[in-house]
Amino acid sequence: MPVLIRDFRPGDAPALRALFHASVQGLTGAQYSPEQRNAWAPLAYDVAQWDARLQANQPFVAEMASSTCTHIGTEIAGFSDLQASGYIDHFFVAPAHAGQGVAHALMAHIHAQAALRGIARLWADVSLTAEPFFAKSGFAVELRQQVERHGVVLANARMAKTWRGASAVGQ
Repeated sequence: MPVLIRDFRPGDAPALRALFHASVQGLTGAQYSPEQRNAWAPLAYDVAQWDARLQANQPFVAEMASSTCTHIGTEIAGFSDLQASGYIDHFFVAPAHAGQGVAHALMAHIHAQAALRGIARLWADVSLTAEPFFAKSGFAVELRQQVERHGVVLANARMAKTWRGASAVGQ
């Protein structure tokens, strides 16, 4: 199924929070304990803080066609962003859409946006779960980190990629 990437809309915030929570809880269990996942993506959260973060980050939203007995249309399958510094703050795929090309479509969109904006270095603080995907996308580990969320320590990696414009799009 084709993946459509669109810009964030203010009404997307609750759905993106639900996707973030589902992604952390549903896709990272092999690398993170239940305690770590609950600290990273607790069920309860500050709605105003989440909304403000998304307004500031202006994420890209990945949609895929959906069809149920009562609904035919699209559903949010993932989201990511690209900050002016080249930092990717969010990169999440819904568990139901993992392995369906959503992450590749989001990464290609990030590369295209970086080329348009003249950003030559991309970087992110990447979960252990996402590290192989980022490595296949040309990112290299710069630093192993231990970060604290709600009093719980989680391992991740600072990964980066330096490239030259449009020639790296989709790599």
